[in-house]
Amino acid sequence: MPTSVIRNAQAINRGVISYNDFLIKNNRIEKVGKNLSVKEKCDEINADGLMLMPGIIDDQVHFREPGLTHKANIATESKAAIAGGTTTFMEMPNTKPAALTQELLQNKYDIAHKTSYANYSFFMGVANDNYDEVMKTNPRDVCGIKIFMGSSTGNMLVDDPNILEKLFANAPLLIATHCENEAAIQRQFEQYKRLYGADIKPFMHPLIRNAEGCYLSSSYAAELANKYNTRLHILHISTRDELVLFTNLIPLGQKKITAEVCVHHLFFDADDYLRLGNLIKCNPAIKSSEHKKSLFQALLDDRLDIIATDHAPHTWEEKSQSYENAPAGLPLVQHSLNIMLDFYHKGMISLEKIIEKMCHAPALCFSIKERGFLDEGMFADMVLFDINSEWAVAKENIHYKCAWSPLEGKSFKGAVHSTFVNGYEVYNISGKFIEGKGMRLTFDRN
Repeated sequence: MPTSVIRNAQAINRGVISYNDFLIKNNRIEKVGKNLSVKEKCDEINADGLMLMPGIIDDQVHFREPGLTHKANIATESKAAIAGGTTTFMEMPNTKPAALTQELLQNKYDIAHKTSYANYSFFMGVANDNYDEVMKTNPRDVCGIKIFMGSSTGNMLVDDPNILEKLFANAPLLIATHCENEAAIQRQFEQYKRLYGADIKPFMHPLIRNAEGCYLSSSYAAELANKYNTRLHILHISTRDELVLFTNLIPLGQKKITAEVCVHHLFFDADDYLRLGNLIKCNPAIKSSEHKKSLFQALLDDRLDIIATDHAPHTWEEKSQSYENAPAGLPLVQHSLNIMLDFYHKGMISLEKIIEKMCHAPALCFSIKERGFLDEGMFADMVLFDINSEWAVAKENIHYKCAWSPLEGKSFKGAVHSTFVNGYEVYNISGKFIEGKGMRLTFDRN
């Protein structure tokens, strides 16, 4: 592979912004320093006027392969990811068939090995009847096991309390949970069905999948984790009610219970249903502005540990159905950095905090080996971006297979210039893409 050096980069790493050169060799950052002298032949990249950050690590995406490839696949969505600065993803198991056996899990790794633009890992799925398969999962090369503790896209609801107790007591690695209480959701849905019949509207979604349903499930998961000292990561926190379950009094590397917030729960609120309808229907639901404000504050004060997307594309035709029939989820992985830079330009968050929550914290939270930082010896997953470049989301610059975004027409300040995965420039702003340079993640776990 080529040796390259990035010159004069204004780099953001470990809470510090500084100018440095970066020598990239054999997939890794070999040396960091000012005015590096490089004797061997190499590609010189002039980063004047650009900022450099570690590649984003997104711990929750749905890339739909196998079985749902009419709306997305690993190649198309990882391509969109690198265009937005995400160099590493962890993908959920609710494909068709769901990744509920080690063989089906390995099949997804085999596909990614051939087609992924970005680094990858896949969660092992859990059902009420596959406990023995789950326990075979290798903690050194799988990111975690995923439990849907409330129904969502797919048929993987785990509602047997005996199975949940066994899993939390004996899980060989991190448990990631989707937390919504199924009974509370169904109770609300039946009430709205009686009142409105087939005329339920999208703006009712956060009233059906409400804060109570989220808290009941999240608190139950936390209770089990505390009982068994389980390593628990609760995905896509969407309510202020749940924030009491998390602490900022313990360093991230020592936390047993961690939490994630997704960009759409920070960016949208319930008022946006009137404009976007089913396009922002997702589970857990986007809720009122009061919840959004509390989530943002908890992100800043470190009760919430990670920023992710829960990227979940569906076709325009699927989303154009009635509320009851339209699937939950929205495409976001290409634009997560843009959303956070929008907050930066509004003075709401620092660049250092964005990089902490999107790059450093996922690496620490999941114990990912040798990624997430711009340190010597790390794999060269890096993003050059122009902090001041202005552009707007439009059909012609969307790379999702579904070919739409709820952000269409939105103007952003800040654009990805180049993305490097394992030392290869896999994307640049001129339109260059290189497929297949992603690697399978490994994890530093005992």
